[in-house]
Amino acid sequence: MANAITVFRVGMLFVAVYLLYEASLPWVVFAAAVIAIAILLDGLDGWVARRTNTTSQLGAAFDIAGDRIVENVLWVVYAHLGLIPVWVPLLVLTRGFLVDSLRAISYSEGKTAFGSDNMMRSPITQWLTAGRFMRSLFGLSKLYAFVFLAGLVGYEQRDVAGSVLGDIYDWDPFRYFGWFTVWLSVALTVIRGVPVILDSLYTWGPDWIRKTPSPEA
Repeated sequence: MANAITVFRVGMLFVAVYLLYEASLPWVVFAAAVIAIAILLDGLDGWVARRTNTTSQLGAAFDIAGDRIVENVLWVVYAHLGLIPVWVPLLVLTRGFLVDSLRAISYSEGKTAFGSDNMMRSPITQWLTAGRFMRSLFGLSKLYAFVFLAGLVGYEQRDVAGSVLGDIYDWDPFRYFGWFTVWLSVALTVIRGVPVILDSLYTWGPDWIRKTPSPEA
């Protein structure tokens, strides 16, 4: 069931992407709502797995893969539509490849991304990547940013004169906050990835690094 939710989320994503490119303004607004639902369902698959006692390393990896697909596809689409610079998806993709490759090493040693037997070596990494506050802040910033950018597609590429969408995006505080969440999401993506890379160097890196005490330990 949990994996089915992940597949459903990814399916919703590609429906939303199609609507962003091809549909009229009402359907673009609907696409923004679909994107919001796909992101909000992020925590549901893990909750279902725990409630049904079907958690596994495969399920955890599949969940992370689903998250990566949703995030990376949206960053690429928004860059292609000219809303954000192309370096944003390139940076996010590079970070994802690095972190997920390092996580693959931990999986081979019986570790997990989160949970009691995780790959995190330092308290800072634990707080940034698994702490309730940081995960909530990151999730909410991405939710608002992706929905904001979806609405911006309609605002900039469709006739919004006299529409509610036009009135909302003409309001400066809304636009400023929307762009703030976009850049906050990009910053947190990098900030939350760096400690994972550093922890990995202290765990699996060259001897001269592993013999150096971690400043975070």
